[in-house]
Amino acid sequence: MVDVSICVNCANTLGEGPLWDVTEQRLYWIDSMAPQIWRCAVDGSDVRTWELPSMIGSMALREKGGAVLALANGFHFFDFESGALELIAHPDEGTRHVRLNDGKVDSRGRFLAGTLDMDSIESEKPIARRGVLYRLDTDLSVHPLEQNISVTNGPCWSLDNRTFYLTESSDDIIYAYDWDEDSGTLANRREFVRAAPQSIPDGATVDAEGFMWSTANGAFTGYGELRRYAPDGSLDRVVPMPSHKPTSVMFGGPDLDIAFVTTMRIPGTAEETPYDGTLLAVRGLGVRGVPERRFAG
Repeated sequence: MVDVSICVNCANTLGEGPLWDVTEQRLYWIDSMAPQIWRCAVDGSDVRTWELPSMIGSMALREKGGAVLALANGFHFFDFESGALELIAHPDEGTRHVRLNDGKVDSRGRFLAGTLDMDSIESEKPIARRGVLYRLDTDLSVHPLEQNISVTNGPCWSLDNRTFYLTESSDDIIYAYDWDEDSGTLANRREFVRAAPQSIPDGATVDAEGFMWSTANGAFTGYGELRRYAPDGSLDRVVPMPSHKPTSVMFGGPDLDIAFVTTMRIPGTAEETPYDGTLLAVRGLGVRGVPERRFAG
């Protein structure tokens, strides 16, 4: 039986990016708008937070210690002990209302993160989209991989690392690309999932059976769900969430069988619930995740 409970009542404005570290046996996640990094044990105890000077879109832990952050003002290294930030690069410097958003590490230790274009989200008529998907290599060079994005979300890979998934939340579409693992490049974009209008597919992960789990943010539909898609894009399973506003998902715990789900408190048209802004733990799904990678730079 599936059980959904509050792991941490964290009151996040925009919880995002759950990240289970198998070495520390701790879950990290972010509040993009606070902005803060959060961490807890599997049972929600040992909670710690770190304050940041600008909005954060995503993070990854480093093999050398600390983390790499995708902040509104560029890629940075972060030291958990001192709280110090070190700028790596700001690929969108000078571009107003564009900031780095969701990101993950690939099989070669590179960090992929894309941007969010606030102007394209808020405009009442179609305008050019300025969002870009970037690859931060282990030598700290930055390379654009895809353009014309409004809201980058849900980057993840198939188990064989031959397919890359990327969600364009503004269009309710999850795309699939051919992924060249050696060069870290994309080709052959096609629709993997076209969701119903305003269902807002958001953060995503791939489980140990090769199925994708995507959060459906129901801020405007009232249907906050985890959706599991088969490798052919067909909908395999739907798990309703007690919050209408889930934002991202990652498997964690000692056996990687707990789905941790972040949520948000940003108003929509859906009814607000006491679960909005909390970190949820979903047990009893009967599937496991795969270990998250660390940035090798």
